[in-house]
Amino acid sequence: MPHVHWLPALIDIFLHVDQHLSVLVASYGVWVYAVLFVVLFCETGLVVTPFLPGDSLLFAAGSLCALGTTAEARLSLWVLLPLLIAAAVIGDAVNYSIGYKVGPGFLAKKDRKWIKREHLERTERFYAKYGGKTIFLARFVPIVRTIAPFVAGIGRMGYRRFAAYNVTGGVAWVLICTLAGYFFGALPFVKKNFELVIIAIVLISVLPIAIEVVRGRLAKRTAAAGARTPT
Repeated sequence: MPHVHWLPALIDIFLHVDQHLSVLVASYGVWVYAVLFVVLFCETGLVVTPFLPGDSLLFAAGSLCALGTTAEARLSLWVLLPLLIAAAVIGDAVNYSIGYKVGPGFLAKKDRKWIKREHLERTERFYAKYGGKTIFLARFVPIVRTIAPFVAGIGRMGYRRFAAYNVTGGVAWVLICTLAGYFFGALPFVKKNFELVIIAIVLISVLPIAIEVVRGRLAKRTAAAGARTPT
């Protein structure tokens, strides 16, 4: 397997997003709001970019609202919240529209180099269990968050229903993650061990996925064992 040269840099940005974001704010000022909007929009709106930071970026942005060492290195919470909510909601709406356009036949295609089959299957399992509520719940689950609106469009979910889950989920996700950073980012332990906090956030986020994967494998083994058992 060839060495992926950009992976260490991506991991470093992910684990130390607070430091990188602080440097950006100090260097580019208000333009950072545009950067945050674009990153969050792409993470939710483009099915090919599920690797972008979502939860960790919101947490770091919220902490920087409270912890900026100077006025120039501090973000405004009252500007940030509506901006990121807009990015999250618009992103999901665009993703839904793309899925709606490609149509149900997309799921039957085998050649999809730009989207992993396991990501689609994972999201489909979420839909099988939670139905339309997946759009809301997926906001808190990395990767599924990016794929869910795309699959909703493919499945021709009614737009009014989708929009209701999209808006409520987007508002809840941005508020919870950003305000968590704002109120807890100032704690000495969090400031000293920010990368550990980010890892914990990710582990908690992917826990539902892990549970679903384990349940799915156990169900397959049970079904296979039942098929081999003579009647």
